Order: sequence, then C-alpha cells, then structure tokens
Amino acid sequence: MSVHSEIKKITTETLRKMKFDKEKITMLTAYDFTTAKMVDAGGVDSILIGDSAANVMAGHETTLPITLDQMIYHTQCVVRGVERALVVADLPFGTYQSNPEKALDSAVRMMKEGGAHAIKIEGGKEIEESIRKIVNAGIPVCGHLGLTPQSIYQFGTYKVRAKEDAEAEKLIADCKLLEELGCFAVVLEKIPAALAKKASESISIPTIGIGAGPDCDGQVLVYHDMVGMNQGFSPKFLRRYLDLYSEITGAVSQYVKDVKSSDFPNDKESY
Repeated sequence: MSVHSEIKKITTETLRKMKFDKEKITMLTAYDFTTAKMVDAGGVDSILIGDSAANVMAGHETTLPITLDQMIYHTQCVVRGVERALVVADLPFGTYQSNPEKALDSAVRMMKEGGAHAIKIEGGKEIEESIRKIVNAGIPVCGHLGLTPQSIYQFGTYKVRAKEDAEAEKLIADCKLLEELGCFAVVLEKIPAALAKKASESISIPTIGIGAGPDCDGQVLVYHDMVGMNQGFSPKFLRRYLDLYSEITGAVSQYVKDVKSSDFPNDKESY
C-alpha cells in the first residue's frame, strides 16, 4: 500500500462529525506550496487560503485589493502541497456581493482553476441568494460572521463586533440562516466569547473562531502571525508559537557577515 492511500483526507463531513464528537477543529492559513506542505504535515485539519494574502504576501493595508486571479494562483500553489487537510479558499471582495450569478461564476473558477475543496465568503442575510446559488451548484461554502475584514470601510475599525444586543441577535440569526442555506461551517471573528458559545450551541454545523473565545468548535490563525513572522501585529487573541522574524533576520545577518569575511563558502563547501 502506498503512503498516499493511507492518508485519510479531511472532508466537510469530517468537520461535521468532529463537532458531533466534540473534537476541536484546527485551521491555519497558507498561501504557497512550501508553507502548505509544512502546515499539512503538522496535522492541521483545514488550510485556509485567506484573502489576508493581500496583507501578509502583498503588503496591502486591507484585504480589499486582492483579485480573484491572484487568489486562484495562491490556491493552486497550496493545493499542490496538501495531502490531508481540507483546503478552503476565500472569495475576495467584489467577486460575490453584487449578484448571485457573479458569485457562482467566482466560486466555480475557484474550484475548477484553483483546485479548492470549498470556498469561504463573508456575510449573512445580505448575501443569502449568492450562498444559495453556490451551494445549489454543489460547492461547499464556509460562512464568515462577526468582524468581516472586507467590510472594514463600512465599520471603520477592526474592533470586537456584536457587543450590542441588536448586532448579537443578528449574528445568531445569520448563523442559523447559514446552516439552513447548507453551509458546512462558519468562521466567527472577534466577537465576545459568550456570544460565540451561544452561536456554537445554536447550530449543528461547526464554528471556527478567531478571537472568539474557547467555546467555538475549532480555531483558526494566520500562519505568519502564529509563527511570529509578523512583528507589528499583536492582537489579544494571538498566541505566537515561534519568533521566526528574529530567527530569520539573525540567520540572514550571519550569512551577510560570513560572505563579507570570506568565511562562506569554505573549502568543504567548494567543488
């Protein structure tokens, strides 16, 4: 038996079962082949090609500038490095909000050209028809509620969402709607932990939190933040597992010194 046939691939159904079995779901972002290979080998359940690629890969201030073509490219790179994890790709800003036909076309391209296993889109009731159309076409959809970075200019801030009763009630209603529409999971970003717990208990599909407390069915972090490649971003919810920024700049600095001093390459490193 080959190694490949022994690997049990994670599917949307696996995630539902994990919620049912009360097993926490793990998700991390990846945007390239090499990172995807490492994240997958580390045993993560799902890999998200987030539109956060606009920030961490391209240096934009918001997620808005990234295009569908660019997201498809990142997704293609990630898919080639993954053997086990469920690969979910964000549809970027402007590719699904305006009308359901455009939303379906975007989702089809992401699946067909990108090779994603599922797509993620932000919003609830406002994009109901787009979600319905995509799900009806047989494409798995992950929702995203709470802080929705694509709407940053509407809210004007990245602060915690749904602290007020009206917004909290809408979030619970949107969670239920996403489940009814056939979404397989929903990401809850930067909302009070108590609300995330209530939301998670009110639906049978998994919730995946980022800055939404410990009671979601799973957690997601941006890989570059988690391994400490980003120094300027330190939200309360982030736990850094490495300080790669210091490690890498230190290694580069040592390389520069070794080359300048003619220490590299030495005789052993020469042909």
